[in-house]
Amino acid sequence: MARTIEAATPTATGDREAVFFKLEMLGYNVGMRMIERLAKDHPRFKDTLDVVKFICKEVWMALFGKQVDNLKTNHRGVYVLQDNHFKWIDRASSERSLAETTQAMTPYLWFPCGLLRGVLAGLGISAVVMAESAGVPQCTFQIKVASGGGGAQSRPQ
Repeated sequence: MARTIEAATPTATGDREAVFFKLEMLGYNVGMRMIERLAKDHPRFKDTLDVVKFICKEVWMALFGKQVDNLKTNHRGVYVLQDNHFKWIDRASSERSLAETTQAMTPYLWFPCGLLRGVLAGLGISAVVMAESAGVPQCTFQIKVASGGGGAQSRPQ
């Protein structure tokens, strides 16, 4: 994954977009497969908030050995998951400024965005997932659920 990200130089915008698409789709496929195993014995979810809580507790625990540090919602389909010590960028360092280091870490967040989107899709929820980092190793994932794009009830048993 690191080689793929390093190949996406800032000067090659088309290459960078292709790498983003590839990493995000890899994450999506992993998320779809992973949720089949994690949610197989779990009862149906009542609503989207229950799905997001499941992600914050069970999925995050399976991936990172800890729960999400903070979950916020506006109760209109937008959920913000905050991890103050995101393991995948935990040991990132650079001789650059904080802003440049944070910008350099952005490609490493594309795979987990796809992973979360795949988990949500596996549970019957269509969503857009974006990530940002205010500073290494803090990371915030924003989930925007598509209006009318499925719900927790559409998950097959």
